[in-house]
Amino acid sequence: MDFDLSPETEEMRDMVVRFAQRELTTPAEFDTEDFRRRWRSAGQQGLVGSCVPRAYGGSGLDAVEAAATMEALGFGCEDTGFAFSVAAHLFAAVMPVVEFGTEEQKKRWLPALGSGELIAAHCITEPEAGSDTLRLRTRATRDGAGYRLDGHKCFTTNSPVADLFIVQAATDPGGGFFGLTTFVVEAGTPGLSVGQRYDKVGLRGSPMADVYFDGCVVPDTQVLGAEGSGAAIFSCSMKWERTCLFAAYLGAMKRVLDSTVAHVREREQFGTPIGAFQAVSHRVVDMMARHEAARLLLYKAARGLADGTDDEIGPALAKIAVSEAAVQLGLDAVQLRGALGVLDGEAECLLRDALPARIFSGTNEIQKNNVARALGLNPPRRSAKRR
Repeated sequence: MDFDLSPETEEMRDMVVRFAQRELTTPAEFDTEDFRRRWRSAGQQGLVGSCVPRAYGGSGLDAVEAAATMEALGFGCEDTGFAFSVAAHLFAAVMPVVEFGTEEQKKRWLPALGSGELIAAHCITEPEAGSDTLRLRTRATRDGAGYRLDGHKCFTTNSPVADLFIVQAATDPGGGFFGLTTFVVEAGTPGLSVGQRYDKVGLRGSPMADVYFDGCVVPDTQVLGAEGSGAAIFSCSMKWERTCLFAAYLGAMKRVLDSTVAHVREREQFGTPIGAFQAVSHRVVDMMARHEAARLLLYKAARGLADGTDDEIGPALAKIAVSEAAVQLGLDAVQLRGALGVLDGEAECLLRDALPARIFSGTNEIQKNNVARALGLNPPRRSAKRR
C-alpha cells in the first residue's frame, strides 16, 4: 500500500501550482474575456484536456494523475470557481466524449476541447428534475435524420461561455434507465439559447446559467453513444466528477489550512500566540485530520477509477468526505481569524465556495442513498397487500 504519488506526478503538481499562482490570478469581478484568456492559458498547460488520450492531443492522464493535477490547481489558483469550471468541462463533458464517442466524434471535438480552444458544458439538471435525473422533461423526438430537442436546463456550469453542450434528453419518457439519450450540441445551433449568468454566493468565478432548447435540431451524427444510453453515460461522468473534481477542494483546503497555521502562530492575544491556546491548537488539528482523511478517501476512489473497477461506494464516500470537510474547514478558518474572518479573504471565500459542494454532483443525501443501495440496505419498496 503506497500513499505517495510518483516522482513524475509530484513534479507535475509542482509545475501546475507555479503556473496557477503566476497565470490564474483572480479578477476583481467576473469578465468573460479574462476568463477565456485564462482558459486558453490553462489549455496550453494541458489542464483542460489532461485526461484526453494523447492520440487526440491530450495528456492521457489516468484518474489518480488527474486528481493530483486538480488538487494542484485548487492549491495554486485562489479562484476556486475557475478550477471548478475546468473540472466540470473535463470530467462531466469531455470524458463522455472520450469514453462513448465514435472515432469521428473524437477527432472532431477532442483536440479543440483539450487545447482550450473550445469550452464545454454538461446540461442535465432541470427545474423539476435535480436528484431525480430519470424524469427529465427535456424531450428529444425524431426529426428526419436527427432529433428535435425541446426543454429547459438550469444550473448549467460554463453555459454562458460554452462552445459545446453535452445534453441529456428523454427519447422514451417514462422509460427509466434506458429512456435518456445524450447529444452533443454546438453553440449557435438554431433553437439553443442561454439565459443570464447567475449571481451566486459561491464559486463566483464559474459562469452558470439556464439553457433553453426550442425546436433545436441535432443530426444523428451528434448522438453520443446509442439511443437510450444517456443514463449510463451520465453515471460514468459522475464517477469522474465525484472523484477528480473534488480534488480541487483538497488543494483549496490545504492552502487555507497552511495560511491558518501561519496566522495562529503570528497572532498574539494576552501576550502569547493564539496557537498556544489549547482551544485553538485542537481546532487546527481537527482541520488537518479532516483534510487528510478526505484526501485518502478521494485518492482511494481515484485509484479504483484508474483501475477500471465498478465501485460505486468509493466515489460517493469521497464526495461526501471532501465536501463536508471543506465546509467545516472554512468555518474553522473563519472562526480562528476572528473579525478578520468575516472580511473579504480566502477563509470566507473557501466557505462560500464549499457550500455548493454538498449539493452539486448529486447531493450528499443522494450519495448516502447510493452507498446504502450498494450495501443492499434500501431495496425497492413492495406494494402494500390489499386486505
